[in-house]
Amino acid sequence: MTLSFFDQFISPVFLGIPLIALALLVPWLLFPAATSRWVNSRLLALQGWFISNFTNQLLLPINFAGHKWALMLMSLMLFLITINMLGLLPYTFTPTTQLSMNMGLAVPLWLATVIIGLRGQPTVSLAHLLPEGTPPALIPVLIIIETLSLFIRPFALGVRLTANLTAGHLLLQLVSTAVYVLMSFLPAVALITTALLFLLTLLEIAVALIQAHVFVLLLSLYLQENV
Repeated sequence: MTLSFFDQFISPVFLGIPLIALALLVPWLLFPAATSRWVNSRLLALQGWFISNFTNQLLLPINFAGHKWALMLMSLMLFLITINMLGLLPYTFTPTTQLSMNMGLAVPLWLATVIIGLRGQPTVSLAHLLPEGTPPALIPVLIIIETLSLFIRPFALGVRLTANLTAGHLLLQLVSTAVYVLMSFLPAVALITTALLFLLTLLEIAVALIQAHVFVLLLSLYLQENV
């Protein structure tokens, strides 16, 4: 029983072919495509409103040089939201519960922000490793600590997203298993547990949205430090 709880995090395979690639491509098919009509559909208008408002909020503290990242950050946000929400459906696979995938997203984007800072303003980027007014005796220690904190950032991004989604999926499965077991001999308790499961599902929907936003928001903050 303990092992079966973690079976949902195994990448599905069909005829020896991993289906994680299909799980990554399907979300892009759900977004409505732009049309040449003067009046857009309600869904397309809602999508445009969300993209416009979120982009303005995300790029507000970033100077003009960082606005080139608007398309990438917004695409990543929609991608993560769609994958996280689809993963809450029954009999589906959530690619963002895989640490390897989340690290594959976090490390290159974090490294790109660091390279941009070292290339455009190396003095300012290196100055972040040593706070102003540090006593001379603490300079070597603080440089080591700040360097370690810099390299920990992509790991924190990937582990945060993986841990939150994995814990939520495990909790949903545990509570739903309890409802199934209690339904036969304790229906009253099963009914109360079902109400708890409904509230927990709403919480997991919020977590799926918030974690996608936090992932992109932290990347924008790293970008803000280096442009």
